Amino acid sequence: MINKSFSLIYPNYDNSTANTVDISNETIEAIELDYLINLKNGSLSEYFSADVDTIRFRQETIKDMLDIPELSTLLLDIMPMLSDISELRRVQGELGAKENYLYCITEIELYIECIEKLKHDFLPLSKKVKSTAFIKMAEAVAKLAESDYYKQLNKRLDELTFKVHEVKSVAIGVNLDNELRPTDAGVISLNPEKFKSGTVIDKILRLDFKDDDYTCIAPLVPFTKGQNENQFFALSNALNNALSDIFKSSVRSWRTIVRSYVLENTDFLLKIIPEIEFLVKSTKLLRALKDRGLALTFPEICKLSDKKCELYGLYNPCVALKTDAQMVKNDLVFDENGMIYILTGPNRGGKSVITCALGLVQAMAQLGLPVTADKAKLSPVESIYTHFPTEAEDTIDKGRLGEECERLNAIFDKVSEYSLVLLDESLSSTGSYEASYIASEVLTGFSLAKCRCLFSTHLHELSARVDEINETAKAEGGVLVDTLVAGIKGNERSFEIVRTKPDGKSYARDIAERYGLSSEKIRNKISDK
Repeated sequence: MINKSFSLIYPNYDNSTANTVDISNETIEAIELDYLINLKNGSLSEYFSADVDTIRFRQETIKDMLDIPELSTLLLDIMPMLSDISELRRVQGELGAKENYLYCITEIELYIECIEKLKHDFLPLSKKVKSTAFIKMAEAVAKLAESDYYKQLNKRLDELTFKVHEVKSVAIGVNLDNELRPTDAGVISLNPEKFKSGTVIDKILRLDFKDDDYTCIAPLVPFTKGQNENQFFALSNALNNALSDIFKSSVRSWRTIVRSYVLENTDFLLKIIPEIEFLVKSTKLLRALKDRGLALTFPEICKLSDKKCELYGLYNPCVALKTDAQMVKNDLVFDENGMIYILTGPNRGGKSVITCALGLVQAMAQLGLPVTADKAKLSPVESIYTHFPTEAEDTIDKGRLGEECERLNAIFDKVSEYSLVLLDESLSSTGSYEASYIASEVLTGFSLAKCRCLFSTHLHELSARVDEINETAKAEGGVLVDTLVAGIKGNERSFEIVRTKPDGKSYARDIAERYGLSSEKIRNKISDK
């Protein structure tokens, strides 16, 4: 029996729920990670880990996926087989059809098809793999394929499926009451040929009744015609149960093998269906970025307590995949002089893009993936929280500002020094004076919580409060706040992020120019009248 704790993404599946990360689906959508990796068999929020060993284990697995493209093809090929086995078990459970021998045969058939595929296609590839996950998988497949039980199963199935697959039609006898209503029915024979439509006249004219057993005396009617779904389901189930009873004697002798061997040894494969989808879709994303000539790097993973975040040549992969424009890369380093940043700059100057890029890099790293940067050194975080603009439905009662403040309060209920908090244009629903005051209070709170935080904002005057916030931070043991600026070269946005103090006037001029409200443009309009 194969170890039930086998996993492609956890070094120990029994501890897979340990060191999980608090990152909601709302946060995943806010940073657009769902755009990059869209799963059908699970939620991305289930796969984040703060455990260093787990992250490194996955990095090995992903490296194999990238270095050996045939692995993705193979995993995609076995996915339908595993999904069919899983669906077959689900249907059996719903029908209470534990004794349905046809289902039993089909499941074993799928199982053997899957193992044979892995044996012939995966085992040769396994000589190239370096990751612990794929090495263990190769050992498991080899053990199964060479076992006496598997060989016996394969041989017996060949004999049985030959009989089953020879059946092309079934003759059913139906008894009727005095009003020609069916009272009971039974299978008369299993036939190697299909029935054909016909009429009584056809049979009479041919004068050959002995050799014409498969021509009906009336036209064949499609099985589903005039039936609703429940009727179709009932008839199909009754027929399957009847066929199952016919093959019961043939299968009964090896039912022990089926239950003790097949069921146990399919579990480890069925369990990794979501993991396979995660690995394949993640690899597809990484290849798409590589094909565009974009940098990817496996970050150096540091201890949680180190609180490291050093990113060089950072870019946003969502933007990279949506445009052919040259990517602007930026460096972003959190250190003792700034664990919290206020990012200011012109509208559409790249503030939101870099805020999401930071969240994406942290998330990708904790999924075990390479990140979108030239070089990276990262500690895991225990949680990622976002406070982005939202079309909230409860703003009528609370007001927009009230809704924003409530969401910020919810973050403070959970934030810790091992959290990453991303704020994008928060408190934009009120005047700049009130917003700056509340924002400085919020930043002081995050400083005292000692978390990592990036606050992207239009509130340029907030930067003037940095010294005041840092005084409180130093006095009460908080972390320091620093400023970043989304740069402009001339009248053009460079999308470069610089660690410096902002010049509010230049942004005001930029906005005035953009909307044609600079004094020069206004004068020109007046003089042209």
